[in-house]
Amino acid sequence: METDLILKNVARHTVLDEDEKKLFVSLLEPRTLKRKTLYLEAGTVCKYSAFVVEGAMKSFTVDQEGKEHILSFAINDWWISDMYSLLSQKPAILNIEAIADSEVLMLSRDNQQLLYKEIPKFERFFRILVENALVANQQRLIENLSATAQERYLRFIKKYPTIPSCVPQHNIASYLGITPEFLSKIRARLARGNKTVRS
Repeated sequence: METDLILKNVARHTVLDEDEKKLFVSLLEPRTLKRKTLYLEAGTVCKYSAFVVEGAMKSFTVDQEGKEHILSFAINDWWISDMYSLLSQKPAILNIEAIADSEVLMLSRDNQQLLYKEIPKFERFFRILVENALVANQQRLIENLSATAQERYLRFIKKYPTIPSCVPQHNIASYLGITPEFLSKIRARLARGNKTVRS
């Protein structure tokens, strides 16, 4: 599997020499995930971070009534994992599933620890990823409290421009915390050029 994309991803935050690149790439495990394949199931311990080379993934919880609540998506050039489970090695809270046929590069927790030992600059790289995820989650929480559904949808399509074309509408609605019917209403109003749909 092509590794240029993940090396460019790392290069945004740290500079690797050729030997460091070779070691990093040697620790990655390529995997092909068919649509609807679970890469992580709630209740099991998360042992990997996944980098999406091609395709799309989602992380979600399921409530007692069987309703899905989507916390995040990952598309090309994004990382995804259950950070709580990966760091604590306690059972995962999240399910992570491919929502399209996907090619991913897996980095095991053990190999991540090895990277910290052999190439200390990776500690900074993964710290930045965790910090960015925390900031994004905080921003999303604030948006959910203060922004209209239409504003949340517009920010969503800016953040995930390819998701609307490859993900069922009910998944997007779940992420936004609205019904699929209301999402249809927002899309229809936007397509007609109307400015606002109130939640």
